[in-house]
This record gives sequence, C-alpha cells and structure tokens, in this order.
Amino acid sequence: MKEELVTEILDKLMTGELSEYYVKNDDFMEFRSVLVKREDFKHFRGIGQRGGDVLYQYLKEPRS
Repeated sequence: MKEELVTEILDKLMTGELSEYYVKNDDFMEFRSVLVKREDFKHFRGIGQRGGDVLYQYLKEPRS
C-alpha cells in the first residue's frame, strides 16, 4: 500500500468523506507507519477485527 494512497484515505476519513476504512492484515504495517506520523493521529480509532484486520474511524475528539 503506497504512502500517497494511505494519506488520501486518512484525509477522506478526516473530512467525513469516508465514515470508516477497513485495513487488511497484510496492509496494516504500511498503513500504520503513515498514520502515526500525522499530527491528528489521536483522532483515529482502530478497532481490531478477527484475523488481524483493523477498522479505522475518525473521532471529532482525540482519544486520550
């Protein structure tokens, strides 16, 4: 998964264009490496799924 694609997906989550995004286990590390560099990192919630996949959502209030 390319960094440009991940950034585009994260921006769409932030603006509300996407309500959630499902990341497969195979793409998780590449996705997360881009996510943790963002200033709004704490606004993203990852919900672990069976098999190691993660469902990401954007929160208005940052998590603690």
